[in-house]
Amino acid sequence: MKKKMSMLLLLAVTLLIPVSLFAAGQQESDGASAGMSDKPVVLTLLIDKTSQIDGFEAIAKAFEEKTGIVTELEFQPGSIEGENVIKTRLATGEMTDLLYFNSGSLLRSLNPERNFVDLSAESYMERIADSYKQTVTVNNKIFGVPVDAAMVGGIFYNKRVYKELGLEIPMTWDAFMDNCQVIKDAGKTAFIGSFKDDWTAQLILLADYYYVQQQVPDFAEKFTKNEAKYATTPAALEAFKKYKEIVEKGFMNSDFLATTYDEAQARLASGEGVHYDMGSWVLDGLSVNYPDQINDIGFFAQPDNKPGLNGTTVWIPNSVYLNKNGENVKAAKEWAEFFVSPEGIDVWMSAFPPKGPFVVKGVEFPDNILPAVKDIIKYFDEDRTAPALEFLTPVKAPNSPAICVEVGSGMTEPLKAAEKYDRDTEKQAKQLNLPGW
Repeated sequence: MKKKMSMLLLLAVTLLIPVSLFAAGQQESDGASAGMSDKPVVLTLLIDKTSQIDGFEAIAKAFEEKTGIVTELEFQPGSIEGENVIKTRLATGEMTDLLYFNSGSLLRSLNPERNFVDLSAESYMERIADSYKQTVTVNNKIFGVPVDAAMVGGIFYNKRVYKELGLEIPMTWDAFMDNCQVIKDAGKTAFIGSFKDDWTAQLILLADYYYVQQQVPDFAEKFTKNEAKYATTPAALEAFKKYKEIVEKGFMNSDFLATTYDEAQARLASGEGVHYDMGSWVLDGLSVNYPDQINDIGFFAQPDNKPGLNGTTVWIPNSVYLNKNGENVKAAKEWAEFFVSPEGIDVWMSAFPPKGPFVVKGVEFPDNILPAVKDIIKYFDEDRTAPALEFLTPVKAPNSPAICVEVGSGMTEPLKAAEKYDRDTEKQAKQLNLPGW
């Protein structure tokens, strides 16, 4: 009898063990789910160290307060080194949820269809300017959202000196040269050169592309196919001729080969130098380092003598792309939607004052935007803009800075410089295996 009772008790215990284990497992699973729901989603964003960190940090804070989703910034080197890091991380599956990178032709090198989320169907795309969407579209799929305002290239000038000398905004290159002569005669530097940082020497060439686009609308397409050249296209060659006139007339500071980008800003702010051919990113440094003089700085388009043409070349803003193969795609989509919303753009502008118009429709600018920005906005309102060539073609002379220094310092004649530029682009085009080269 005792043996029978023992067997029944053992059977009962045996039957209860799986039920107990299942119940404990279910309880543990529910606990884990609850723990996971309490733990915030963490999005990672890869940016380079030269990016607008304050703006991204402000967006991260506001987005977390709104959604509970955390954004952590990761940093990479800039330039070619950073591009190689990005390609390696994409290839190894170690890319962050969000990536800050160029818009335009460089996007194709990252194989966006394989690596990034197609945002074409997102409702906010209706508010994004077509001029921007074209630069992040591959095979009719849109892959990015714009970061910050668009940039322009042209002449930043000291308004106080213009007023003192009774000068007016020049609408032609000849009128601009006349203004420079008046400034030179007044004992000031008419045109600031900062060729110590050789990249700055390119701005005359780059900012002049507006006139190429207007006169030869298919230049970028033909240039990519090796059907058009700078040396044989009069509208494109004109930029190199402008370098020659500036240096021959002695309008630049005598130490232009030793002057840095930072030193050029100081001269512009003080009025020692009156014109600086630069991109609107220069307003960042001027605002921080010369807050008492920033309102003296204005902007006008680099002029040309072609009748009826006056406009500015535009640098489309960089973009944020969403990792298609990441673990937090849904949260990344929420982040992108917030980023380009009126609320998100207001947050960005509070941390990072705009240097030009946004490529998102309906943005309301604060009353205290810089005078130079107000000048820039007029060109967009009047549709006197064209995208920089680099957004329309992958072909660019790698040695462009050095070539521009040579022609800008009088060492090389304009035609020779243009021919050298064309030869340099040929090397790059062949490396890219572009058809026609």
